[in-house]
Amino acid sequence: MNANERTNDTIPDFLDTSGHSGRGWHWKLAALAGAAIVVPIVLLLGGGDDAGGRYLTEEAATGNLVVSISASGSLQPTRSVDVGSELSGTLEAVLAEENDQVTKGQVIARLDTAKLRDAVAKSKAALAAAEALVAQNTATLGEARANLERLRRVAELSGGKVPSQSELDTAEAAHQRAVADLASARASVSQAEATLQTDETNIQKAVIRSPINGVVLSRKVEPGQTVAAQMTTPVLYTIAEDLTQMELQVKVDEADVSSVKLGQPASFTVSAWPGRDFPATIRRIGLGSTTTDNVVSYKTVLSVDNGDLALRPGMTATARIITAQRDGALLVPNAALRFSPPATPSTGSSGGILSRIFPRPPRPQKKPQAQGASAPGASRQLWVLREGRPVAVRVRTGVSNGRQTEIIDGDLAAGAALIVDYQEKAK
Repeated sequence: MNANERTNDTIPDFLDTSGHSGRGWHWKLAALAGAAIVVPIVLLLGGGDDAGGRYLTEEAATGNLVVSISASGSLQPTRSVDVGSELSGTLEAVLAEENDQVTKGQVIARLDTAKLRDAVAKSKAALAAAEALVAQNTATLGEARANLERLRRVAELSGGKVPSQSELDTAEAAHQRAVADLASARASVSQAEATLQTDETNIQKAVIRSPINGVVLSRKVEPGQTVAAQMTTPVLYTIAEDLTQMELQVKVDEADVSSVKLGQPASFTVSAWPGRDFPATIRRIGLGSTTTDNVVSYKTVLSVDNGDLALRPGMTATARIITAQRDGALLVPNAALRFSPPATPSTGSSGGILSRIFPRPPRPQKKPQAQGASAPGASRQLWVLREGRPVAVRVRTGVSNGRQTEIIDGDLAAGAALIVDYQEKAK
């Protein structure tokens, strides 16, 4: 073998430039082209499952579910009274301080009564004058009546000859005037008595007393201060009846008010006692609404036991109202209720012959996050991963706390792998 023959042997037959055609180079070229096609097919077969991503699952579990709503408000006494003065004048004494325990009828302030006493003396004098006028008019009436009766007797004895008719008419008119004057004098006595009674009552009102048993929350006046009672009654004290029983007034959002019922348990916290939960109970739900910054809310009152006096009026509180509670319920994550079924794969010509021969697995789509758990008793569809494939399961849902939902009916058991998301393989 010479050098030229060895060189030609290292060259493939179909590339041989020696011009020999008996070695079947056409067949070899076709075989190599077929091998080039097979390589991409094998690659597609080997990476089809991984390229599609994987399902993320969470198990259905049995547990306790507590559904609650949150509302904020402030603590107030169950009953508080603003004590004021109906009279104008100067405060002669202020006898109660803040935090003082007071009893019903206890004197807590007193106005200067000098002018009021003068008014009483004046009213008594007016009453005496009215009573004297009554006595005077009574005598006048007696005189007019006697004169009239005498004239009538004379006329009867004389057969109507004397006195004259004009004299009789004058006597009759004088008698009627005397009756009217006496009635007016008696009315003046009644008026004077009422004025005297009012002035004496004002002296009593000058002594300000506590209307209830309780504690003084605030004192807004000082001794010597002038009080002017004109269009409105000036407030001197604010007294709370009993601070061992208080109420928490909160604003419940209109979206939550339908789930709030009388007697439901609740708890709340205040900044003064971090880490401590105070119990409460729903006592009243307001029918009237209030609107603040386009937010509609309803006033709800909770009863609070403050036996240790740890809470004070005006404290800001954040309440947690328990609207539903389930023990030993079958629970599923809300993400499973939002997961949608897989999308139908495309069968168009864009995939070519390889997509028809080796179709890629379908990829699921997700619904918008706004679709959460529906109202209790609604029928929903879940997707369970069984043997690597998603299977639809129809269930009936109960209450939800925003993260988990109760399942009250359906072909679903604890431990089932619920599909909550689909994760695509990173490119």
